[in-house]
Amino acid sequence: MQYRRATIAGGTYFFTVVTDNRKKFLCIPSNVVLLRDAFRDVMKQHPFIIDACVVLPDHLHCIWTLPPEDSDFSTRWRLIKSYFSRKCDTLLAENLSSSKQKKQERAIWQRRFWEHLIKDEVDFKNHLEYIHYNPVKHGLVQAPKDWEYSSFHRAVRQGMYDVMWGAGEEIVFAADIGKE
Repeated sequence: MQYRRATIAGGTYFFTVVTDNRKKFLCIPSNVVLLRDAFRDVMKQHPFIIDACVVLPDHLHCIWTLPPEDSDFSTRWRLIKSYFSRKCDTLLAENLSSSKQKKQERAIWQRRFWEHLIKDEVDFKNHLEYIHYNPVKHGLVQAPKDWEYSSFHRAVRQGMYDVMWGAGEEIVFAADIGKE
């Protein structure tokens, strides 16, 4: 099947990447370190800016801005997922489908990812807030400040949020924000 993706050089994109069968292993501390290493390694050869990110047990969301004249986020995700998959040793023997065996894949990631081209400042803000509120949405914490694996803390240091943003309130997002 051919997928059509919005590819704009220098664009800013929102992504959702999900583990295979929604297995909950991403927030194991050694896997968070490995995921950070994968991002750093790929960024050396294929630079991009991580505007926001949250890592949850079975998926992650990011906003990236690509360099001018570059729209190739697919290669970056392929390399990040591949790096992580090759070096991850926290997962036990997997029951692999014949399709995954044939392609010599491990049962770590869903093959695809979801992307959305950020249209404007309002769209950026909505997706940024979605990312930072996501651990609360999934019932993992009571407030974004309580989730360790989030760029929320960086955003607070930069003055983008008060540390208590999203605490004690339910934030509802439009249906087209943050598909997973």
